[in-house]
Amino acid sequence: MQSEKVILNEIENYIVQYFEEKMPAQYVYHDLQHTLNVVDGAKEIGAQYKLDDQEMELLVIAAWFHDTGYADGPEGHEKRSCEIAKAYLKDKEYSSADLKIICDCIMATKLPQNPDNLLEKIICDADLSHLGKSNYWDRCGKVRMEIANLNKSMMSEQEWIEFELNFIENHEYQTAVAKELYDKRKQKHIRLLLKQKIRLQPTEDHPKDAADFFGEKSKKVKKHSSEVATKIMNDEDLEIKNVRIGRGVETMYRTTYRTHVNLSSIADNKANIMLSINAIIVSITISTLVPNFENNPKLIIPTIVLLIVCLVAIIFATLSTRPKITEGKFTREDIEKKRSNLLFFGNFYNMKLEDFNWGMNEMIMDEDFLYSSMTRDLYYLGKVLAKKYRYLSFCYNVFMYGLIAAVIAFAATFLFM
Repeated sequence: MQSEKVILNEIENYIVQYFEEKMPAQYVYHDLQHTLNVVDGAKEIGAQYKLDDQEMELLVIAAWFHDTGYADGPEGHEKRSCEIAKAYLKDKEYSSADLKIICDCIMATKLPQNPDNLLEKIICDADLSHLGKSNYWDRCGKVRMEIANLNKSMMSEQEWIEFELNFIENHEYQTAVAKELYDKRKQKHIRLLLKQKIRLQPTEDHPKDAADFFGEKSKKVKKHSSEVATKIMNDEDLEIKNVRIGRGVETMYRTTYRTHVNLSSIADNKANIMLSINAIIVSITISTLVPNFENNPKLIIPTIVLLIVCLVAIIFATLSTRPKITEGKFTREDIEKKRSNLLFFGNFYNMKLEDFNWGMNEMIMDEDFLYSSMTRDLYYLGKVLAKKYRYLSFCYNVFMYGLIAAVIAFAATFLFM
């Protein structure tokens, strides 16, 4: 049999080509990226359990093939995935026992999940690891889009929140390792979904929900959601009372942003005025007074004073409008720890589109993050404005007092020299 590394590389190349050629574009969630995520999740969890080389190889192979059956539709795709895996592996010298392990792992991912052994539990957890990862909002958005593609209609925001809540609340990771790796962030996602549900004020009409996958559990979902929502409403740490921010605070942010932008525009206009006036004075002075220095030496000192005043004023006016170059990039760790501000282009222009999109989704779905980002943006806008107006103040002071000094110098030159 070929070495583990060689066969896995061959399978990876085969699956990549398979998805490119055979997977319909409408499956935006069950795409190659999902399979790559499942493979990574299987390796991550499997490594914690110290699986031997053969177990890890069979697990990863199952992860690569587990959704290939989607090429012919979602119904019964697990069984078709098994057939595709067996057809590819028939000449690879795998025993019937190995093929059975691979197929059992693939079949275990069928909802509702009901794995029988450790390998099956690991691939089940890897298949839904996104529920507790930082890419959750991106992946669940893809689920929503895929359902819309299949049903030819998009769920409303309220319907989608209900659907996703029913699914994620009914889900439970099968292995202790997955619980340790993903449960904390998954609970955060549940809290944020509940926040959204409360904010949207749910209607009486609900879609056919994800709890239908779980049989009798579906009867408990709405009661559980209601209990958790009530708990969150009374939880001071989450400050749900502040979620209903209302138009007053939104108007405050909008007005403050507009005021900052207007003040910045005014500062730039003032700087442009000073640049224009001083540039005209400098050009006239150089063209008319400087050539007369030889015939009228007493003009030298007041002319130099005037030119220095204009030059200093130009420097401060330029400093007030000079843009600051920033790195233009935040890491995912910065976003996860809410240290970033993605509302200003100077902070993200060097980021990759997928990272920026992920960061924006994280911010949009976390109202605390969103409003703290807006507050941080206003703060730094204020810092920039303070700098602009400080330079402008120096500019106008230098121009005003310097012009007075220059006029006095000219007057003194003609009166006393």
